[in-house]
Amino acid sequence: MRELCVVGLGLIGGSVLRAAVAAGWTAWGATASEEDAGTARADGFDVVDLAEALARAQRSDALVVLAVPLPAVERVLRMLPAGVRLTDVVSVKGPVADLVRRCAPSARYVGGHPMAGTSASGWAASDVALFRGAAWVVAAEDGCDLDVLGDVVRLALAVGAHVVPTDADEHDVAVARVSHLPHVLAAVLASVGAEGGPLALALAAGSFGDATRVAGSDPDLVRAMCEGNRNALLGAVDDALGRLGAARGSLASTGGLAKTIDAGHAARGRLDALRAAEGAEVTVDLAARDAREALRAVGARGGRVVALDGTTALARTF
Repeated sequence: MRELCVVGLGLIGGSVLRAAVAAGWTAWGATASEEDAGTARADGFDVVDLAEALARAQRSDALVVLAVPLPAVERVLRMLPAGVRLTDVVSVKGPVADLVRRCAPSARYVGGHPMAGTSASGWAASDVALFRGAAWVVAAEDGCDLDVLGDVVRLALAVGAHVVPTDADEHDVAVARVSHLPHVLAAVLASVGAEGGPLALALAAGSFGDATRVAGSDPDLVRAMCEGNRNALLGAVDDALGRLGAARGSLASTGGLAKTIDAGHAARGRLDALRAAEGAEVTVDLAARDAREALRAVGARGGRVVALDGTTALARTF
């Protein structure tokens, strides 16, 4: 089992460290936050300064996990030892891949992104069970190191996630719609609700609370995430605005919202059906020439990797 170095010990990085250690990995961490470092050490975890953490990773050929906000990625990349095994858990993949190519071109990099989180932040919010049942994106890019790809898949599976293979561009377009746009809409909904005054907030119930939950996230982290995926998010915002405009037009002209409500209900039904589906099992030989293409095809069909045995990945497609 490969050793693990986690750089950044907030909600996601802290949860990676907790879950990896619980799964039997030898792992240590580093963080710029003295508060998070002290609390993690008090909880019994191995936390050292960044230079020592990376030097240890080089000596042991460990997998380094970047778990810092996008604005901090470049600084860490410039400190990496040559040839290090590298992945990340940043919520955008294209910009990180570009930074790796520019700042750490010798790194053996395979991008990742666990689709899990809460509105809380910091080590205190981290949870050993955060990734159980969650999707963990692995960027199976052309030319990626298949050995490191296997490391990333093993880590994701070890902490209880299932792996969804894709590439950086496809990932960023998808998360703009299902992760980043919801943050923008939650911010708008929270503001609209608050403008209704004390009575509106007193009457706010489950639907308002569910729809605005992520508006309670750290604003700096949300801005870094959404602004880092600017181009893809613009397309998702335009789509949402078009649908809202159509709903407004229908409400103003006929008083009806059937088309909007029915379309949303049907779309939610497709999500529920996908989550409930029993998939067909396929195997992918990671040593094969077309391994990356086969993995990406699994992800494109809504499939996921659920096990890894040597160089063979077991996937389920839906």
